Amino acid sequence: MTRNERVLALWCPDWPALAAAAATGISVERPVAVFRANRVVACSALARAEGVRRGQRRRDAQSCCPELVVAEADSDRDAKFFEPIAAAIDATVPGVEVLRPGLLVLGVRGATRFFGSEDTAAVALIDACAAAGAEAQIGIADTLSTAVLAARHATIVPPNEGAAFLAPLPVTELAVEPSLATTDRSDLVDLLHRLGLRRIGDFAKLTPTEVASRFGADAAAAHRCARALPERPPSARSAPPELAVELDCDPPIDRIDAAAFAGRTLATRLHTALAAANAACTRLAITARTEAGEELSRIWRCARPLTPADTADRIRWQLDGWLTRRDRPTAPIVALRLEPVEVVASGALQLGLWGGEGEETERARRALVRVQGLLGGEAVRIGVLNGGRGPAERVTMIPLGDELTPTADPTHPWPGRLPEPAPTLLLRNRPPVDLLAADGTAVHVTARGLFSAPPALLRWGSKQWALLGWAGPWPLDEQWWSAEGAQTAPTARAQVQLDAPEPEIRTLLLRYLTPTWHAEGVYE
Repeated sequence: MTRNERVLALWCPDWPALAAAAATGISVERPVAVFRANRVVACSALARAEGVRRGQRRRDAQSCCPELVVAEADSDRDAKFFEPIAAAIDATVPGVEVLRPGLLVLGVRGATRFFGSEDTAAVALIDACAAAGAEAQIGIADTLSTAVLAARHATIVPPNEGAAFLAPLPVTELAVEPSLATTDRSDLVDLLHRLGLRRIGDFAKLTPTEVASRFGADAAAAHRCARALPERPPSARSAPPELAVELDCDPPIDRIDAAAFAGRTLATRLHTALAAANAACTRLAITARTEAGEELSRIWRCARPLTPADTADRIRWQLDGWLTRRDRPTAPIVALRLEPVEVVASGALQLGLWGGEGEETERARRALVRVQGLLGGEAVRIGVLNGGRGPAERVTMIPLGDELTPTADPTHPWPGRLPEPAPTLLLRNRPPVDLLAADGTAVHVTARGLFSAPPALLRWGSKQWALLGWAGPWPLDEQWWSAEGAQTAPTARAQVQLDAPEPEIRTLLLRYLTPTWHAEGVYE
């Protein structure tokens, strides 16, 4: 796609919901919704007709539509089922670039020459997408961002009319497509609304200096989109060929997990070369060669420069799509190649001062990837803050390289959550302990959620200590609406401070599981 070429965007509405239905064999006549952290992130047209909306809580969505089919968000699944669609479009008009699963773009010049006009090309691509099993909408415009927004309205924007097309649209349109932004733009849109800028045209009337000085870098990119200007900065350039990296696969790869490990190694090598060249990648070509001589290639375009984790994700998604589609390669993969199609100065990749992708971080990542390759994908895990009430529930361990998505949203209020600070050490085996009153009788938690007697002693194995203080108990009454998850007997937590000479066990978190107390955590 050349810099001044008009752009065609093909968008498959509600793609995560369609992919979830395809993965489970659900009929298209049933409403489907995809959830992340208990919120709707995508839903089918049938679900929307019943009142389901993005951002709804699960219980609200199910109350609107009791027959709703629930699926969890899965980027790997979305990419795997989108690959046949991308392949069908690429076979019709070469030069496809995937922005995300469900959305791709290509230069319209070749399609127009072959089919005769933009309208005819759009109809041909919609037919090709339908033959591959999905509905699509086409948008054509002078710039990529305008074409993507036009695809949401199934519109072909005449040349030099991009700004006029965008002007009457609500400013919320700037935030509906995540592949066009480097960050979440919901706060920006909310601020623009409060300033009285309700339409994209109102925002476009501001000067670039006013936007950059008041709102920041991503707002400046959104302002270029609102003015229908090209989104790539002038510093974007073609990558020198020596930045491409290739990996010979010995033994040949025919499994997804093995391909993902090789992809992570290759991603590390690519970003090492990019760092040495003071560059960052914005368009990445992934190529695989099989033992039978077949060559598969796909280009991914990104709104922001890729990090090593971003690159590893896209390699995993692409290989999963190639190796699991119906017309999968007839032989194992013997070589993988990554080629940065377009790069920008490395300064465009803004990373945090702490925990950034520095040299030490890269060395640690390479070491962990090597351990993972030797011991398996589940051998190396990263902790992610999770939603929950207990300390163990608030940590989700995710395999290295997978999307760092918690199973429950940590920003929710979680009434009854254990107060801060959290225990320094969690005891996975939860050893039993005895909590005793001053006369030596066992202390329990009553049905009213109170101690049966004031605790005075704690016995752990052969050792016993007096208590200097205690807090609690805090009853646990979770999932009372579920017959499977509801507590059938008193359950509670408590904190105790011991008169112990060992400083590392002076303060404990206890959990009461009728009729026994267990040590759950240790405070410093």
